[in-house]
Amino acid sequence: MAVYQESNILVTSVSKKIPLIRSLRKASLMFGNKVKIFGADSNNNCIGKYFVDEFWNMPLLDQMNIEYLIDYCKNHGISYIVPSRDGELLYFSKFKSKLKHHNIHVMVSDYDTIKTCLDKLTFSERLYANGFPVVMTVEDIGCLESDYYVVKERFGAGSRSIGLKLSRKESIEHAEQLKNPIYQPFIFGKEYSVDLYVDKTSKTKGIVVRERELVVNGESQITVTLRNDKLEKLCGKLAESIGICGHAVLQVLIDDYGMFHIVECNSRFGGASSLSFEVGLHSFYWFLLESVGKNINDYPFIRSKREKRQVRYAEDMFISE
Repeated sequence: MAVYQESNILVTSVSKKIPLIRSLRKASLMFGNKVKIFGADSNNNCIGKYFVDEFWNMPLLDQMNIEYLIDYCKNHGISYIVPSRDGELLYFSKFKSKLKHHNIHVMVSDYDTIKTCLDKLTFSERLYANGFPVVMTVEDIGCLESDYYVVKERFGAGSRSIGLKLSRKESIEHAEQLKNPIYQPFIFGKEYSVDLYVDKTSKTKGIVVRERELVVNGESQITVTLRNDKLEKLCGKLAESIGICGHAVLQVLIDDYGMFHIVECNSRFGGASSLSFEVGLHSFYWFLLESVGKNINDYPFIRSKREKRQVRYAEDMFISE
């Protein structure tokens, strides 16, 4: 394999993911090598281009063969890729081994794991079969009895198209607007996000639980960290069982009786995962260390003893032309 003098990082679908970029920059400083952060997006006017060292107006993935991507990385000294959008995870997991052959390491789980996480029905069925407390998910509402329902797309994120706390009649009507609708019971309780990192030996390195205090369009606007040992152990065991590698975010509901209900798993760094980074879940740093062959058992997960709250807000940036 070639060894590059530079070891730069490429973040794909950079969009407006400024917190992710800032967390990655902190990790690169911890890593210690001379590192540039490249941001790539098919939208040449995306906001993220102003927060990276170099921007690449990347072609759409279905219009770009893997050799073109490899050549771009080689020509720009890029040894690490961080995909940041659900829609590109299958692409990068498919070519993960080929990219590694060219000394380009991707922070992504294997293909079968990504496929399971993107398919909410398969995810539910697999976890149920393995005894995990997953939310029941069906394609036929006739197979589900509940006072209220949740209706969503079977594949991908699709948080904006979700229907919450619907009657059976409303659920059937809402499903007509979706491509591949699935039904779940509506569960009264609090929603939590669980960030975690699973190392290359398939062991969970660290876990941080976050309570989503304010959610807008499916994204956390106000989030606070907390400790819940039982939930942390459950999520670590779950992530290992489905083959997560790297960073992932589990969505979990805790009902009024304290019971856990696993909703889904996003196998990438999430919109508010930067909060978990701030309390010690240094996923990007561990990914960089593992990529150069370091044993990250020598770099322990030291969680902040004090909890932290994240408030996301709009901010202006001024550039001299």
